[in-house]
Amino acid sequence: MTSSMIDGKRADSARRRQRVIKALDAALRTGGDITVSALARDARVDRSFLYRHRDLLERVHAAANTPVEDGQLAAVSRASLQTDLANALQRNTRLATRVRQLEKRLSGQLGQQAWNESGLGAQPDIEQFQRRITMLEQEIAETRAELEERTEELEASRAANRELTRALNQPH
Repeated sequence: MTSSMIDGKRADSARRRQRVIKALDAALRTGGDITVSALARDARVDRSFLYRHRDLLERVHAAANTPVEDGQLAAVSRASLQTDLANALQRNTRLATRVRQLEKRLSGQLGQQAWNESGLGAQPDIEQFQRRITMLEQEIAETRAELEERTEELEASRAANRELTRALNQPH
């Protein structure tokens, strides 16, 4: 790189640093949002610029952690804290529910394991019983169909037998 290019890059970097410092000062005066994203947007620089310049990043973090003196800014900060608290409470509720679910599941698994290891007997396999019931119901249906078929054949045989007996008993 030529020295003029290096000088141009340094000048550009200095201009961007000045824009970031002005944006930070303005945010402190007006009570604006003091975050890396907000300052980068206000200064028209990329966030990575702030992360590459540690001194600027430390200034941003220090300004964000500085207690607020102004009444309006304190209200914004208080509202922000209340929102954070509400979110934390909701998360706590979700986590407590999940813990109860996991405890219940663990309790069931440990109980099952203790039952199996005790030698008192295993729980019946319900699916096996249901398959056996289905198979027996199918056998019953087939047996009934076979019984009906044989009953019809028997009735037909009896009717044929009666006709033959009548034919034999009648005089010719």
